[in-house]
Amino acid sequence: MTDPARQAEEAAIRSGVELRELHDIADFERVVRLFDDIWHPGPANPPATVELMRALSHTGNYVAGAFDGAVLVGASAGFLAGPPGEVLHSQVTGAVKRGAGFALKLHQRAWALRRGIARVTWTYDPLVRRNAHFNMAKLGARPEEYLPDFYGAMADAINVGDESDRVLAVWRLSERHVVAACDGMPYRPEIPADAVVGVAAREGRPSIGTTDGGVVLVALPGDIEALRRQDPGGAKAWRHAVRDVLGGMMARGARVTGFAEGCYVVERA
Repeated sequence: MTDPARQAEEAAIRSGVELRELHDIADFERVVRLFDDIWHPGPANPPATVELMRALSHTGNYVAGAFDGAVLVGASAGFLAGPPGEVLHSQVTGAVKRGAGFALKLHQRAWALRRGIARVTWTYDPLVRRNAHFNMAKLGARPEEYLPDFYGAMADAINVGDESDRVLAVWRLSERHVVAACDGMPYRPEIPADAVVGVAAREGRPSIGTTDGGVVLVALPGDIEALRRQDPGGAKAWRHAVRDVLGGMMARGARVTGFAEGCYVVERA
């Protein structure tokens, strides 16, 4: 297998950042300010606190940053999860410089593999198209569980007014397509000619199709975050359409095998 540390270092060089684990209070304070700038959270739901990151770092968990010179431009924090010794759960990752988020995830992957950890998991909003593309195409992770309203009401500027549905992404660190993605070859699934459309976009709104096929395509809106501000009713319609179709199929055992052309590619059980 290609050396994971080398892959992370090459990604960092391409992005013009330095990657390192964080242990000092001053660095954790920088992370809090960075995350505030990204998510503009309410006082009751910061993505991570100084105290939490201090505890995670001190107990051998993952807290790392990406620096452009002296400026923190990305950070990630995660904790060891069950089964013990097998999984790292990446709780939060954010970046403001192009390529820094990808470099951080590769650093996280190398960190996990050095410790014999085979999987990294995280949650993300299944409606955010750029995140679906990043997680599935750029990294090779796969959604394996649909979690309706997982966090309850969220008061940050990005999620306010919407239900906090999430999918659990599972990154199996040594799979062939993951290794290739980390070498800069994004994963793109084949879409068979007889694939059917479960959800399509029609004039900005979701249109429910059929799931009566071996491969089902579930489309996403172009920009759900802008839609929440401009058309809350439209955003809600997308939330429930994707929850019903994608979430319903996953609950019945369907596998999400990739993301292409703005759609989840789903194989029925």
